[in-house]
Amino acid sequence: MGSGIAQITASAKMNVFVVDSNAEALNKAQKSIEKSLQRVAKKRHADDSAAQAKLVAETLSRVKTSTKVSDAVRDADLVIEAIVENIDAKKKLFAEIEKAARSDAILASNTSSLRLMDIAVDLKNKPRFVGLHFFNPAPIMQLLEVIRHPLTSEKTFEEMLDYGKEIGKVTVKCKDTPGFIVNRLLIPYMMEALRLYERGDASKEDIDVAMKLGAGYKMGPFELADYVGLDTVQFIIEGWSKTYPEEPAFRQSRLLQELVCAGKLGRKSGEGFYKY
Repeated sequence: MGSGIAQITASAKMNVFVVDSNAEALNKAQKSIEKSLQRVAKKRHADDSAAQAKLVAETLSRVKTSTKVSDAVRDADLVIEAIVENIDAKKKLFAEIEKAARSDAILASNTSSLRLMDIAVDLKNKPRFVGLHFFNPAPIMQLLEVIRHPLTSEKTFEEMLDYGKEIGKVTVKCKDTPGFIVNRLLIPYMMEALRLYERGDASKEDIDVAMKLGAGYKMGPFELADYVGLDTVQFIIEGWSKTYPEEPAFRQSRLLQELVCAGKLGRKSGEGFYKY
């Protein structure tokens, strides 16, 4: 996700630092960005190899890497966090970022499930904190959810809507609610499909076919869960069920828990609800 965000930002003629504590991960990110740009260049300049090479080279020239957060964020106008969905890890990182960044820099989280105010609880400059939820793969998916918490300033929010347009995304606005728009609807949808299957009301295959042909979805809920990663779905619903125990849509699934415990995480592990 981080390399994808870096690619589309650099493609919009902005200078970007990709930061990771692991140098090997940074090397992998650079290669990933280059390969993705080559695909973009071939589509854009199918019969012009020189133009393809120029597009790739010019975009890559705007991407730098660093293993030091302080060096990367010192002169940044915008810092986007895209690390693991762990509240403590995010709070620790933002404390480090805020200490090194300019006071007028905007700090943004790409969290898909955590409340912004929970992440920003220790930040001194909360009006400059916002949510930018990209979708995977970031260079392809058109949507960007721009999320404001109660203390996000209007100026910050408007600047991030402008940033979204500059990088070619369609932006939607949302308040700081669990899962924002897409995941707030998507996760309960997948969980309800699971409950339908667990009750024996329909097979997972028939549920997937029904939602594809009856609702026009590209993937059924079980195919989608496998694509997202069952551990990711479990992590989100587990957190929501603990924070909002009164919400019936956030009930957990024993079958999902069992699959995750067995290491059957979906496409990335070779098996989830289906085998790959």
